[in-house]
Amino acid sequence: MPCFIKMAEASEKSLQQLAAKVGRYPEGAYHFVREGLGYAVHRVHGPESPAQISVMRYLLRHGLDLADLREMYENGSLSETVVAAIDDAGGFERLNRHVSGQDLCWGLRDYAQQRWGRLARSVLAAWGITETLDFGRIVFAMIDYDFMQKQPSDSLDDFGGVFDFAEAFDGCYQIPFDA
Repeated sequence: MPCFIKMAEASEKSLQQLAAKVGRYPEGAYHFVREGLGYAVHRVHGPESPAQISVMRYLLRHGLDLADLREMYENGSLSETVVAAIDDAGGFERLNRHVSGQDLCWGLRDYAQQRWGRLARSVLAAWGITETLDFGRIVFAMIDYDFMQKQPSDSLDDFGGVFDFAEAFDGCYQIPFDA
């Protein structure tokens, strides 16, 4: 799904406004998906390197996306420092920390279980989230309001029927034991 959060530290008020405008899900649901995206990205791609963080901060500061940055890189209009950070990060392939809709859904499931244990499905249901398509609706609302970006191939359909909530939340939860 989204390659990175455009407004990495979106204010509480902004998410509150988004929830009020969309009206379908409460603010807490948007916070959960934003936090869960970070969890899913870390799970799929591992931790961000200092160079990746530096480049992402540059993008945020200048209101750019990866396509803009690639164009500037190719036409030589970036400073040597930014070019070096891109190269140190491993190039554009390593900067794109995209996760699929399916990967995001599974990451959100695991994140919810980690946060709320056996109550995860109940917490999500209280927010009106009862199927994976609800995750997609939240993500695409955040995309529409510039909290996230998507790749051209991303679609709301990517979130449909990824898993059954009853099976995914009730059937496989195990209490973690530290050995």
